[in-house]
Amino acid sequence: MKATIALLGALLLSGCQISGPEIGENDPKYSSWELVFVEPNYMKVWVEDSSVQDVNDKVFFKAGKRTAASEEPDISTESARGWGAVTGSGMPVTGADLPKHISVRWQSITEQKTYRGFIDIPEEARRLMVTSTHQRCPETPAKTARFMASLYIGLAPGGVLQAWVKDSCRNPIKVARGQGKIEPLGAQQGKNGGRYAYPVSEKAKLYVEKYGVPYGSW
Repeated sequence: MKATIALLGALLLSGCQISGPEIGENDPKYSSWELVFVEPNYMKVWVEDSSVQDVNDKVFFKAGKRTAASEEPDISTESARGWGAVTGSGMPVTGADLPKHISVRWQSITEQKTYRGFIDIPEEARRLMVTSTHQRCPETPAKTARFMASLYIGLAPGGVLQAWVKDSCRNPIKVARGQGKIEPLGAQQGKNGGRYAYPVSEKAKLYVEKYGVPYGSW
């Protein structure tokens, strides 16, 4: 329960008060927070490497899954523009305190390019992570608070990184943004013949042929 105690402690230190009928302090909750990667529709990514630096400057390597949540809906709509739904499952960052810095190296499958970059997580994001598990949504006070705090990192063509956390009402809140750079060694840093983890899907090819890659929309 160390991480749970740390989450609550960070909230108390921030001066944020939890009180009233929406209190969820005693609701069931997991002892760690999770890291979730997301991607725009059709813009498939493969995470080669990722790490988390927490507020105590401890570093946790190989954090999160290698794949990200996305969809390939009907090609009749230009659905890759913008991030769409910020959702998906991730992996608990076991033993970590609240996050301060996230580093990622990833393959942009649709572009057949590899990026590396980082994103700094602000204090407001950490406060939201805490309240999401310790306070019930005022709109649905009978519903328990979120079971686990989550940090969502979006990865998009052009090397864009975007971070969200979900509030007590499970709404995604944008909290930070970053810009990665091309990895000069290429996929897998030049290992494995530079091959990418996946080929570009046929639906993604058709989508890009019709609409292009919507740079600047993320």
